[in-house]
Amino acid sequence: MERRLSSPMAPTYLVSAPGKVIVFGEHAAVFGQPAIAAAISLRSYLLVTTLSKTQHTIRLNFRDIGLDHTWDIDTLPWSVFQQPSKKTFYNSLVTSLDPELSDAVMPYAEAVSKNLPEKQRRIHVRSATAFLYLYLSLSSRENPGVTYTLRSTIPIGAGLGSSASVCVCLSTALLLQIRTVSGPHEEQSQAEADQQIERINQWAFVGELCIHGEPSGVDNTVSAGGHAVLFRRTSFESKVTRINEFPKLRLLLVDTRQTRSTAAQVEKVRRLKTDFCTLTGSILDGIGQATNSALDIISSADFDGGGRREALERLGTLIRINHGLLVSLGVSHPRLGRICELVDHADVGWTKLTGAGGGGYAITLFRPDITNETVQELGRKFAAEGFQKCSVGLQLAW
Repeated sequence: MERRLSSPMAPTYLVSAPGKVIVFGEHAAVFGQPAIAAAISLRSYLLVTTLSKTQHTIRLNFRDIGLDHTWDIDTLPWSVFQQPSKKTFYNSLVTSLDPELSDAVMPYAEAVSKNLPEKQRRIHVRSATAFLYLYLSLSSRENPGVTYTLRSTIPIGAGLGSSASVCVCLSTALLLQIRTVSGPHEEQSQAEADQQIERINQWAFVGELCIHGEPSGVDNTVSAGGHAVLFRRTSFESKVTRINEFPKLRLLLVDTRQTRSTAAQVEKVRRLKTDFCTLTGSILDGIGQATNSALDIISSADFDGGGRREALERLGTLIRINHGLLVSLGVSHPRLGRICELVDHADVGWTKLTGAGGGGYAITLFRPDITNETVQELGRKFAAEGFQKCSVGLQLAW
């Protein structure tokens, strides 16, 4: 199967993809309970600029993390990636990284940002690894030089799906370059659009494999589709199901500016379950029940008509319950508690931590008819105490 090459001087174009928040079910999902994640309006953007024939290079310029590196296309390890036993095509299903291909990429990824502190450089190397693995899998030596310029409004390392959003942008751009996906157009059927989104999603997952090792697949699925999903992990597999009728919800995202370790928070819950198995199991079951109840409301309530107020009230109550159960697991933080207090005092909505907890971010679902003036006043109170707010939307379409 041959790939068609892109034009020698293809026009510059821009692709983008959203981040995500976990709305219900964090921590309980580790123990087999369901969780709901949804796309948010914070996005990553990738500008693709084709170079002249005399510049046979690829440049990755990720300004937000300070990564800027150029590789000579002809010196990349094409001979390894294009072995008959290794060669992949745009419609290949890749569920794990090939160790030989990963080894071939590493010297080129390790060449970036050598003068940076190790912690920051590690982020650069992982980003370069994902980019090069995708590029070598989907492109060819004959393709023209390109500059890939990345910008993102999604905070990195905050549990908001920043890496998946970037991987979706990269896979979309590379698939567009080899003309195996196309932009939306009037004659495009829903089946064709879904097929193209799934193709982008599958290659974005490969990028996530390069960055995280064992990703769940939730972040890239949410980002590629721009929708919400129900996620459940069992002993044998992780099942991700699209939620088709997820309503558009006005949301406040607040940064505690308190750093935390996801691994440490997960381990804290594991220890609690070991020490108090039955009690902790009941709390995790309660989080699962809150998630399922939220799914029932989302699937059946009238969010567009007269039932919106009641539906939001019920959904907000479940958000409050979910947060209380997470507090009982010990994964909150005084900064998260203070955000809840400020929101409750202003009576603007319902708040819970999102992601691993221990700091990080909180989400607030607004009550109906909250004015912008009220939100701005709350924002001033947040700023006075060192928090940073960001008004976002849930389930915004592309």
